[in-house]
Amino acid sequence: MKLSLVLFRRNRLPNGHLFRGKDRLVKKVEPKHLKKIQDDFAIEEKNMFYLRFPYLTEAESSGHTKALGKPEMRKEKLLDNQRRIFKQDVTLYERLQHLRVKESWE
Repeated sequence: MKLSLVLFRRNRLPNGHLFRGKDRLVKKVEPKHLKKIQDDFAIEEKNMFYLRFPYLTEAESSGHTKALGKPEMRKEKLLDNQRRIFKQDVTLYERLQHLRVKESWE
């Protein structure tokens, strides 16, 4: 019985988990894998170069947001958000405006 199971076994897969343990499948390293790793390293090296030598100096980068007007834009956005959430101020005169209907001009 065991001999027939071994002989008629169609797939030649290892026992247990495919990629862990003593009997595992080990993928072969192909040239496309090496090429992908080389490309990843090249991209990483280019990123590190840009981080080491930035386009702006520290003095230029400290004031560029102020030159673009970003703090003012952010402040306006916060105020607009507050205006949208909270009700506007109402004076006593506006509250009692409906009582002045029958007032006539003298």
